[in-house]
Amino acid sequence: MDTLHAFLYKIICIIRKEFLATVKDPKSRAILIFPVLIQGLLFGYTATYNLDSVPYAVLDQSHSKYSDELLARLDGSGIFQRVRTLANADSISEAIDSGDAMLVIQIQPRFANQLTAGETAPIQVITDGKNPMTSGIASSYVSAIVSSYNINQLHQGRQLIHIQTIARYNPNLITRWMFLPSLLPVLALTQVLMLAGLSVAREREQGIFDQLLVTPLRPREILIGKAVPPIVIGLLQATLMLCLITFWFGIHLVGSLLTLYLTILIFLISCVGIGLSISAVAKNMQQVMVYCFVFMLPMILLSGLATPIHNMPDVLQYVTYINPMRFTIEAIRRIYLEGAGLALIAYNYIPMLVVASITLPLASWLFRHKLS
Repeated sequence: MDTLHAFLYKIICIIRKEFLATVKDPKSRAILIFPVLIQGLLFGYTATYNLDSVPYAVLDQSHSKYSDELLARLDGSGIFQRVRTLANADSISEAIDSGDAMLVIQIQPRFANQLTAGETAPIQVITDGKNPMTSGIASSYVSAIVSSYNINQLHQGRQLIHIQTIARYNPNLITRWMFLPSLLPVLALTQVLMLAGLSVAREREQGIFDQLLVTPLRPREILIGKAVPPIVIGLLQATLMLCLITFWFGIHLVGSLLTLYLTILIFLISCVGIGLSISAVAKNMQQVMVYCFVFMLPMILLSGLATPIHNMPDVLQYVTYINPMRFTIEAIRRIYLEGAGLALIAYNYIPMLVVASITLPLASWLFRHKLS
């Protein structure tokens, strides 16, 4: 009995020591509390497929009482916000491609005449098929409002207004077409951020990094030497994923391969800058892995990978402007599915280059001052 008591006492002492060591360290306390709060809030506000805001454009070629009543129901729903009133069909592509409108509603010139005669009157709902999930949900919202208008306003026993849904760039709304190209930057972020982060922390634990700092090498030379391998590995992984998407799943690249690789390269440079900055301030590899996880999850959630950014709270929408993942996914989807050229997606490079121009010099400064 005394032996068991002594054994339990030792175990309790060790447990108490570990708890005290964990909670007394300010960095450990921060790791225990802040990631949970941040990730809980982010999941709560971003991980939803409900659409609270659907910006749309309208091309009303009927200009009748019926079209005005139908559009008034959309505008009064609290979900649909009209951002553009188009003058002709040539403006439809630009309204969707610019990202201003999630969908365009086109009402034909004979709309009122067909309803008055008791005939079926089609209206077209043109959506952005690059994100089939939100495209399908937005179309279903339009269908629900049109069905209510058929029953309550027209007082007909059958549905006179027929919806014709057209999904641009993904006519069959295949989710794989949207999701797999978006994995190119996601996988690169996961691997490159971790590789760049562990490169300095591993050598610091082994005592090699301090020896490296006293060599004739300058901090920026060390920075370049540690940045290039993760970037090359990230490009190779992106190439492997691209081959899988193209040859196995049969989702062919519409745009320029060179523009696609340029986008991935600029994104990788910004990721390496973040990873090296994390590695420069972390004491060991365990801290690097925790910090990388804390960074990766918000970057993915706030990227628009699965849920639309304009459906997030305003504060989080502003936060996404410092997230290079957001602009990379947007650019890759446009290049891959839409065939957008460099001139159309070049503005997406600006946030990525800004992040790289801040994090890479920061990492070099931290190397020089040997902060830990």
